[in-house]
Amino acid sequence: MSRFGGNLLDGVARAVTRILFRVDAQGLEKIPIEGPFILATNHVTAFEIPPLRMLLHSCGARTFVKAEAWDNKFMGWLLDQWESIPIKRGEFDMAALRTSLQVLKDGGMLGIMPEGTRSGDGKLGRGNAGITVIALKSGAPILPMAFWGVEKAKVNVKRFRRTDFHFRVGDPFNLERPTGKLTREDRQRMADDVMRHLAELLPSEYRGVYQEPQET
Repeated sequence: MSRFGGNLLDGVARAVTRILFRVDAQGLEKIPIEGPFILATNHVTAFEIPPLRMLLHSCGARTFVKAEAWDNKFMGWLLDQWESIPIKRGEFDMAALRTSLQVLKDGGMLGIMPEGTRSGDGKLGRGNAGITVIALKSGAPILPMAFWGVEKAKVNVKRFRRTDFHFRVGDPFNLERPTGKLTREDRQRMADDVMRHLAELLPSEYRGVYQEPQET
């Protein structure tokens, strides 16, 4: 990765954020500067990239991005500057898993969006079980982070309006491995637990399928 390229893009992300958003961030002091940590967030739209990059710049988190994003040469270059990790969707990607575990083993930060796809409207969808595999194999704690408001950015940009971007950071937690053989149902249950931690940070209208985050 080019350090110059990464720093340049971080500067662009800050500038774009200041132009397009009014940022309301709480709990940033909970974000560690050293890992290993898994940063779990929701996923709404591509407009979230600049403010998230600005807010998480100091921790240098590496994130998963769908492998087909590299089909676009310019986008691929951008993602390489930020050391994004390509992941093949719809299959078990062993290369992505190995890379993510090495990031955590080296004491780094790994950003994961458990939904695996953009919601568009900001409402939480069902979490994928992949995050549980990484969390259990690495033993790394999970730091939940959630945001809302960015779903209005596309319309606001056309109207030359800034968008309120609300960002909240929760408390870190570890997944507890159940006794006995780990089943598919166990992995999904733990993924749902991660999503409920995200839901607790969101206003009720954004909790989607996790409308009652306290239930297990």
